[in-house]
Amino acid sequence: MADVKELRCVIGDCRFGVDEVSYTCPAHGELGTLDILYDYAVLRSQLDRDGLSDSLAANCWRYKSLMPLAPEAKVPPLSVGWTPLYDAPRIAQKLGLRSVCVKDDGANPTGSLKDRASALVLARAMELGLSTVSTASTGNAAAALAGLGASLPEVDIVIFVPASAPAAKIAQLLVYGAEVLLIEGSYDEAFDLCLETCAAQGWYSRNTGVNPYTTEGKKTVALEIAEQLNWRAPDVVAVSVGDGSIISGLYKGFYDLRQLGWIDAMPRLIGAQAEGSAVLAKAFDQGLTAQDVKREAVSTIADSIAAGLPRDRAKALRAVRRSDGRFVTVSDAEIGAAIPEFAQLSGVFAEPAAAAAYAGLKRALNLGMVSSGESVCIVSTGNGLKDVDRARKSVSGGARVAPNRAAVEQALKSAGLI
Repeated sequence: MADVKELRCVIGDCRFGVDEVSYTCPAHGELGTLDILYDYAVLRSQLDRDGLSDSLAANCWRYKSLMPLAPEAKVPPLSVGWTPLYDAPRIAQKLGLRSVCVKDDGANPTGSLKDRASALVLARAMELGLSTVSTASTGNAAAALAGLGASLPEVDIVIFVPASAPAAKIAQLLVYGAEVLLIEGSYDEAFDLCLETCAAQGWYSRNTGVNPYTTEGKKTVALEIAEQLNWRAPDVVAVSVGDGSIISGLYKGFYDLRQLGWIDAMPRLIGAQAEGSAVLAKAFDQGLTAQDVKREAVSTIADSIAAGLPRDRAKALRAVRRSDGRFVTVSDAEIGAAIPEFAQLSGVFAEPAAAAAYAGLKRALNLGMVSSGESVCIVSTGNGLKDVDRARKSVSGGARVAPNRAAVEQALKSAGLI
């Protein structure tokens, strides 16, 4: 296990031993999410940054020495992480930026960044000897837990998901064989029911924000970005935000690297929220604390970032403020338009929530939050195949052609291709 120093409450600075608390701070409740902090001085003396490049593990476990697991801890066999980081010169040219890269986490086994958190939570569950793991999700976290859980015969998976989740995401859960409860209510209601059931049954909860190991899993995307850029952090990282756990994980990863002296500076984090689910953006603009945030009704096509009461709000607000970043909001129309534009400029097919990061970067540029001389990484958090219906609605075209050469040539002429 990496040399864990303590678990520290993000609200009250309360401190605990690694096995003293399972989820949130007892004194501050669900809002008191915990940081897993290490003895960075010890790690600096033990770890060789450049030696990681020689690792045979082409997945997130190349960073196991920076995770809160014993070296011998069993991990799920599916290969999570070490996803592609693509140079995106056409985006850079279109937006007038020095450079743009795209971290394609839709390439993970179940198609989203959430695989990272599920992998670490499952490893921790096995380390604790717990055989049932559960989560509430709008789809991606559930698919991640169900898929990775299916690779572990000793673990049972129970999923709480809103019945309104995209059909493709629900199909994933059922294909993986998880026990799926389709809740006739909101994500927030599913979340609360999952927590209550886990407490009553003694199951291990993977719920976002509540379980500090989710942050430690998601931070590996930041570790990879830095390593893939030869241990240089970009000036700006743009990512979509719902519950706030992914942007919190990005901050934690870059924070750990900075404490180790492996990168020279922290990137500014730009968090993109849908206008119909913008609790954190409003709180940031109004200078509110996490304690001041109230639940709001939500409505957006980007189901993966729909959260009426973001569960990792304290860490998310801290991440953006401490990185000197900003929150921006984008409309559903902008998100829909971003799906094909982002794909055609980068080759990466993103689901609506992931495409929101690209739309958010454009908005940030228009607002002067990002300048032309900067380097930017866009984190694409989920594959577009997770919501094909929404992608289909974002495009038009496709010429119906009679099955003969003349008709083909006429269609190509109309398209300006010959």
